[in-house]
Amino acid sequence: MGSESGRVKRGEQSRISQWLRRRPKPSPEDPARVREELLLSVAAAGLPLAPAAHPAGYRCSCDRIGCPTPARHPLSFAWQTQSTTDRAQIERWARNEPQANFITATGMLHDVLDVPLEAGTRALGRLLDAGVDVGPVAESGGTGDQARMLFFTATRGTPEDEDEWWPCELDCHPETMDEHPGLRWHCRGSYVLVPPAVLPGDHAVTWVRGMEHALPDPLTLLETLTDACAEYAGTAGRSPASVAWPLHH
Repeated sequence: MGSESGRVKRGEQSRISQWLRRRPKPSPEDPARVREELLLSVAAAGLPLAPAAHPAGYRCSCDRIGCPTPARHPLSFAWQTQSTTDRAQIERWARNEPQANFITATGMLHDVLDVPLEAGTRALGRLLDAGVDVGPVAESGGTGDQARMLFFTATRGTPEDEDEWWPCELDCHPETMDEHPGLRWHCRGSYVLVPPAVLPGDHAVTWVRGMEHALPDPLTLLETLTDACAEYAGTAGRSPASVAWPLHH
């Protein structure tokens, strides 16, 4: 009886092993679906989105000859009014524009503190070591000063004294990045790319810390980011003015 029971168990184990071998392996996750879910998670957090250009080889998908910011700008000049958190609209865009990157319009719910990647990496480590509540952070790939780290924060809003508010004219025209490689504050009237985004030269915009992290007050990050940018300017041989406050108009 015992030997018969053993044969039954061995037979069951053999059948299970055969079934496991025959079972189709799970297919890799659909990149288009992953992209869509990441975009929807950004919109669900309240950050308005609009479609942007994408790489066409080493060039930009837009019609502009010699585009200064290939794959880094919105598709439409009406991006500020077009930007939305509506799930159905974002799904339509993502499916109808399968290669498009997406931007988020800043200054409504959130701002973005945009710094050189090396300075941002240094600052992020210091902030986390100090126990500061750092919010979402993205890394934007590139060469030289085009490699950036983006710190997503709550917006400054519109102060009661309008003279205290400045538009980010620099950030509305990203082609000026080479002139001002230091800290850039994206607020009302500006935008940044959101992950996942593809850039020329096999670079990308990816999350370092995702949207599950709450948006912090920008002032809790500002001093550390400013110090890291000043250090970065010193090691790169730039004048401190290049990392001061070129955005304040």
